[in-house]
Amino acid sequence: MGKSLEITEKLQKYIDNFSLKLNPIQQEIIEYNNTLGEIKRMQLSISQCHFLHLIIKTSNIKNVLEIGTFTGLSALSIALALPKDGKLIALDKDEDTNKVALNFFKKANQDHKIKTLIKPALQSLEEIQNNKFDMVFIDADKMNYKEYYEKSIKLMNKGGLIIVDNVLWHGEVADELNVDKYTINIREFNTHVANDSRVEQIIVPLGDGMTVCRIL
Repeated sequence: MGKSLEITEKLQKYIDNFSLKLNPIQQEIIEYNNTLGEIKRMQLSISQCHFLHLIIKTSNIKNVLEIGTFTGLSALSIALALPKDGKLIALDKDEDTNKVALNFFKKANQDHKIKTLIKPALQSLEEIQNNKFDMVFIDADKMNYKEYYEKSIKLMNKGGLIIVDNVLWHGEVADELNVDKYTINIREFNTHVANDSRVEQIIVPLGDGMTVCRIL
């Protein structure tokens, strides 16, 4: 079996140079996030943005739900890939970062595709339970991942995709000696998904790790 490459910063720059080019507003969000200090870690990697783009394009996805929006990079990446009649519902409880995200959506002329709901995601998920989605992207508070996943399953069209970020948790999930509550929670979530007969799933080592689940 071939050994996986270690993605160094130098190699990542090479990958980015030979991949899709970012929209100018995507780049602007990244530059803005770089001014935010430690919380910029909540942002997707560039490779993850491109991955979402190609998944949406190749799977003919039209209706998407996002749980966790931050300053809007993932939502904008999704919206840019959606067809003209595509729709994204984005859930986040932070009014301040949502205002920032809305500004970026407007600058990119994608705000007509995106509806934001600003309240705790579990509450919003109850309010949209009559909706159906082709894809759900989960990147919110980690302690509620299992609940987000279970509620998302009920909203999915058959053959739809649930994509979950941060499932490798900086590599700490593989360290059995790490008993931090967040690491344990992600580890238990990964086990839950792996044992779920309703989906077929893989973990893709992009960014901080993404689980991609296809609804059977």
